[in-house]
Amino acid sequence: MNAFSYRQGVLHAEGIPLSAIAEAVGTPVYVYSRAAIVERYRAFADALGPNALVCFAVKANSNLAVLQVLAVQGAGFDIVSGGELARVLRAGGDPGKVVFSGVGKSDAEIRAALEAGIFCFNVESEAELLRIDAIAGQLGKIAPIALRVNPDVDPKTHPYISTGLSENKFGIPIAVAADVYRRAARLPHIGIRGIACHIGSQLLDLSPIRDAAQRLLLLNQTLAGEGIEVQHLDLGGGVGIRYRDEVPPSPEDYAGMVHAALGDMPHARVFELGRALVGNAGLLLTRIEYLKQGEDRHFCVVDAAMNDLMRPTLYDAYHDILPLRQSDGEQRQYDVVGPICESGDFLAKGRRLPELAEGELLAVMSAGAYGFVMSSNYNTRPRVPEVMVDGEQFHVVRRRETLEDLFGPEEMLPR
Repeated sequence: MNAFSYRQGVLHAEGIPLSAIAEAVGTPVYVYSRAAIVERYRAFADALGPNALVCFAVKANSNLAVLQVLAVQGAGFDIVSGGELARVLRAGGDPGKVVFSGVGKSDAEIRAALEAGIFCFNVESEAELLRIDAIAGQLGKIAPIALRVNPDVDPKTHPYISTGLSENKFGIPIAVAADVYRRAARLPHIGIRGIACHIGSQLLDLSPIRDAAQRLLLLNQTLAGEGIEVQHLDLGGGVGIRYRDEVPPSPEDYAGMVHAALGDMPHARVFELGRALVGNAGLLLTRIEYLKQGEDRHFCVVDAAMNDLMRPTLYDAYHDILPLRQSDGEQRQYDVVGPICESGDFLAKGRRLPELAEGELLAVMSAGAYGFVMSSNYNTRPRVPEVMVDGEQFHVVRRRETLEDLFGPEEMLPR
């Protein structure tokens, strides 16, 4: 579904004019569509079938209301920190559907996950495996694990979000994975549950995921031949979305590739989808502060900045920008920039937009993933609110921070 569309020339979020949200809450503000999140989750879950556990990658958007919406639908969750585990539990998520990934799990995080009763640890090194075994022994528990295998497959994506090559920090090289499984099978407090991989993010070509799945199948055959049985294969996630003119795979295309690659093997299948579920379900609403004429370009200075949406600065990422009022008038080329004291503070460069005016509102699209979660307080800027639209109403699901919120943890020196 397209949750954001023009109605009678005015951009809406579901049934609400975005201008009404800006008037009530102020700008900048993140706006999410509940219906769009549910529709995307259901599309993937239904296509992948009853033998699949679709886990939402919490790092994509960790707002409690977003997690709540997915928990109600029966989603699992892919976490990478103890804080994300706490968020999932607070939002009503089932710990028995939680997969814990990440290369640097601490003792406290491992202990909390074991006590919560998570579905599986995706183990990323032999050292981590030994630590989990020791902590599980202290608690008198058996730790469910899968090794996150690095299949050395090129995901053909941005190098910062590539995770499946041998040069990346993630996972255990596939060449030694069988040896590590053999050692895991001898540990007294380890229960081998699966094989996992994750090769990258914003994947538009399914062939690298297929190649990785086939390498996991070969590893599974090797293990089974030695009596090491697994119950599930975790193919990660990383399915891309449309930001500009990309043609991402549909849930049906993705499911078809998975079923073709894995055939009729009876193992449960785990997926860690993040951006694909929420990326196009959110936007960042911002107001134009100033229009400034440079020597050879027009600058549109808005009240949102790189601390609010880091992706353009960090990845040179493209986000479509739409005025709230539809216009067929003359267009100009603008650099849409923020107020932060950095030349890298921009949301778009060389963007053709209808002639703009100070005070006008703009929507930065496809900002539901890796938007607010990557925001910061740089330049002592309070983080912005988040709003969830639900049909004809909306809810503030995170209030705007105040300066007192920022000062709260700090202390002056004694005079």
